[in-house]
Amino acid sequence: MQKINILIVLIATTLSVSAQNSLPDDYLTKEFHAGRRDALRKLMPANSVTVVFAYPERVFSRDVNYPYHQNPDLYYFTGYKEPDAVLLIFKEDQHRGDTAYNELFFVRKRNALQEQWTGRRLGAEGVQQKLGFKYAYTSDEFKNYPVDFTKFSNIFYDNLPDDLGSGTMGSLVKAFTEKAHITKPDNKYIAQAYSMLVNSTTPSNLAARIKRIKTGMSTVDDSEYKNDPLLLQLVNQPDSATLADVVRKIKEHPSPSFGYNQLVASLREIKTPEELALLRKSVTLSAVAHAEVMRAINEEMSETEIEGMFEYVHKKYGAEAEGYPPIVGAGANGCILHYIENNVTRVDNQLVLMDVASEYHGYSADITRTIPANGKFTSDQKAIYDLVYNAQEAVFPLCKEGTPFSSLNEKATEVLAEGLLDLGIIKDKKDVSLYYIHGCSHHMGLDVHDKSVTPVLQQNMVITVEPGIYIPKGSPCDPKWWDIAVRIEDDVVIGKADCEILSKAAPRKASDVEAMTAKKSPFNNMSFPSLK
Repeated sequence: MQKINILIVLIATTLSVSAQNSLPDDYLTKEFHAGRRDALRKLMPANSVTVVFAYPERVFSRDVNYPYHQNPDLYYFTGYKEPDAVLLIFKEDQHRGDTAYNELFFVRKRNALQEQWTGRRLGAEGVQQKLGFKYAYTSDEFKNYPVDFTKFSNIFYDNLPDDLGSGTMGSLVKAFTEKAHITKPDNKYIAQAYSMLVNSTTPSNLAARIKRIKTGMSTVDDSEYKNDPLLLQLVNQPDSATLADVVRKIKEHPSPSFGYNQLVASLREIKTPEELALLRKSVTLSAVAHAEVMRAINEEMSETEIEGMFEYVHKKYGAEAEGYPPIVGAGANGCILHYIENNVTRVDNQLVLMDVASEYHGYSADITRTIPANGKFTSDQKAIYDLVYNAQEAVFPLCKEGTPFSSLNEKATEVLAEGLLDLGIIKDKKDVSLYYIHGCSHHMGLDVHDKSVTPVLQQNMVITVEPGIYIPKGSPCDPKWWDIAVRIEDDVVIGKADCEILSKAAPRKASDVEAMTAKKSPFNNMSFPSLK
């Protein structure tokens, strides 16, 4: 037994001190993360604490987990990439004996044999040394650590997962709810409704949405949403005075997850220079991948092969992953907004809608291009393509500080409605919703659909501009338009007087797309043995 213990110690020491050579040198620094924690403290009300949990691991198949992806909030505040952790950020200094602290971090403990199988762990000591936390402990110490949550006026935390079982994450959440005397965690749908009411420039529209929920005409199937006292008050009296009263009550007594997301989103929606540098790289390499696929594509390719080319280019430039499941939809598949099967074996002479982008050091790009597989748009395809392009061009000038976020989609809808009317695809402008079925923009960053709470654009926000037209088979228009789907999506940084388009390396204009598809790619010269 003594020899085995010595071996474990030797393995742990070796894993701890062994150097990893040639690692990227452009990760966010510990000073960045510490600065984000300080920024959060300044926003927190007096006598409050914010609690941030790691995301749990999830099973892929039997004893194999999905590749781990950290809770972006926890990464934002710490730089920590492992599961089984919880961060506590206090508004004021706390005291334990003669020790004063304003943050505590409980992390996964070292395990030499596990690390030999599944990779290095920082442990509490590593978190102290590499991430700059003075007070870091192992997760199993959280349960008995003397934190009196009941003394705080506000405890802010995001929605708590309820399916964690008895593992380390389950134990952490259970210990927290017991310490904080939480018997009924926030309902995520209610928190989202509160956020929409407080932050929207058109809350009267949201009141109508809530009324639809009461009558069962909503995609949200949740009885607690329907019976929340504040939302019910608004449903029963959907007037401006009631709306103002409800919004006031939400602000004066924020629920834990609503308050948490108001605080965190107000930070994350404005990108720092360090974040902008990573986003520029993620978007640029993704745009280069789109251009390369344009050069390589031909009618014989499969959707899967096209997806694979994107991933190769992303990895060639050092991206760790894709920012979301890649969408490569040929023909009718492009009409499915989040089509991810990508299993058509031959794209043929069709439009191919490609919504694919990288995640680089946690930051996700989000780019869509729609291209003809044979390199040439038909007249009908080009008519729809040019309409979407014109809508994009009309929105870009609005992407500047002070513009209401909702104005972007209003402008896109206006241009698309006019165009579809001119083409005879619709007979009334209101019917644009048959073929334009999503919004024009969303924030992006550590989440591809990043957190935001401010209804007006501000400098250094990063958003998408992505109008689209989708005409599935059987639509009430001339069949010549059926199965045409076009989305063009670019990523922009909001400036004082204009915007910076980050994704310029991927051609957008129809003639430029066709010119790029006429070029050759190194992918064209690749060949592999045939499979029998």
